Amino acid sequence: MRTVAKALRRAAEGKASAQAEAAEWKLLSSGESNGECDGERTGNSADQTVLSNQTHEKSEVCCGKNGICSHEVLRDGDTNYNFGVVRNRVMRKASFKLSWRYKGENSDQQKHDIVSFEKGNITTAERSSKQISLKWETQPQTVLILTKPNSASVRILCAEMVRWLKEQKKLNIVVEPRVRVELLTDSSYYSFVQTWQDDKEILLLHMKVDLVVTLGGDGTVLWAASMFKGPVPPIVPFSLGNPQHYSDSEQYREYLDSILRGPISITLRHRLLCRVIRDEAKNEYEAEESIIVLNEVTIDRGISSFLTNLECYCDNSFVTCVQGDGLILSTTSGSTAYSLAAGGSMVHPQVPGILFTPICPHSLSFRPLILPEHVTLRVQVVPFNSRSHAWASFDGKDRKRLEPGDALVCSLAPWPVPTACQVDSTSDFLRSIHDGLHWNLRKTQSFDGPRDP
Repeated sequence: MRTVAKALRRAAEGKASAQAEAAEWKLLSSGESNGECDGERTGNSADQTVLSNQTHEKSEVCCGKNGICSHEVLRDGDTNYNFGVVRNRVMRKASFKLSWRYKGENSDQQKHDIVSFEKGNITTAERSSKQISLKWETQPQTVLILTKPNSASVRILCAEMVRWLKEQKKLNIVVEPRVRVELLTDSSYYSFVQTWQDDKEILLLHMKVDLVVTLGGDGTVLWAASMFKGPVPPIVPFSLGNPQHYSDSEQYREYLDSILRGPISITLRHRLLCRVIRDEAKNEYEAEESIIVLNEVTIDRGISSFLTNLECYCDNSFVTCVQGDGLILSTTSGSTAYSLAAGGSMVHPQVPGILFTPICPHSLSFRPLILPEHVTLRVQVVPFNSRSHAWASFDGKDRKRLEPGDALVCSLAPWPVPTACQVDSTSDFLRSIHDGLHWNLRKTQSFDGPRDP
């Protein structure tokens, strides 16, 4: 319990630190935007009052009442940042605005007005029913294209798309080193295509890439999301598993053209921030590097024949002890993946929450849970009576061994993955479970049988 309290205290301090850092960045970003709109400030208090009023008026013109502008989005950085460098990098990015839509029309609900109190009555905003729209305020300049490897059809489509985006849309194209080699092997024409040299450059991609296009399937989207440890540019997924999708070049051109023009409906897919704390850690700050997952983190027994023995805590509350093959902590986007196969519910991806799904529990009453977005979950391999170690895998990879006493701490990451919709988030979700999973597909009951009088 001492180790548990230590880890929970660290999680709380981490949240407070992240909030403080976010507030600092927001002040910097607001100062930057005010500087651009209002020019240099003077020391005169009266002038400062006038400038403050002008700033308030212009911010309403810029952001409106129903959305968030891209300059309000918090940017990650280190403590030794160079403000001039950061500002120059941000200026290369295309700016956009997010707005909430309800049944095709702009919502009058303020972005932070989730719960309102009026005349003694409590009302809540219908957050999950609102669609989110992205509108470009400046044109995108740089597109990152990620492709499924070892696919001839994807390679042909990628070459054609790169040529079209460069010649017709005058965009800068960034691809993986492997893809650039493939393009240059086909033709020296593609020498304009950019790539990166090392992992440090990958960490800076979010500061210059305006849009990400994935050619493949769900695995390619997972790979794209894993490349961004912080903020993620909007992702346009091309599902090539179905040959009917974008088989004609005119289809993808029309779709990309509409994306670049905007506005577009997007789905904000939440991610999990995971940390492994070893039993021998001397203090709560000795944790391994954080891992962000889009679908799920799984703790299982691996090849061992013994059941896992996992103690689970939600904030300061004991949840249960899992005795079975393992446990899945899933996002709502991952609710149709491994969690679904283990008996979990399907959840709309814009519903914020964490799915708590056991894998083959040795119990008749162990049902899955859906927990709220703000909680911190801690899963520890019981240190005294576990018969074997466990294994943790993150989106099906980066597998880590957990010895008795080791713990996994998970919370909702502050950086969602914005994915473009073909129609809107609800229509796309329902179409995916109908077409991909054949949800509730059955033969219609015959109508010529007996009837009620």
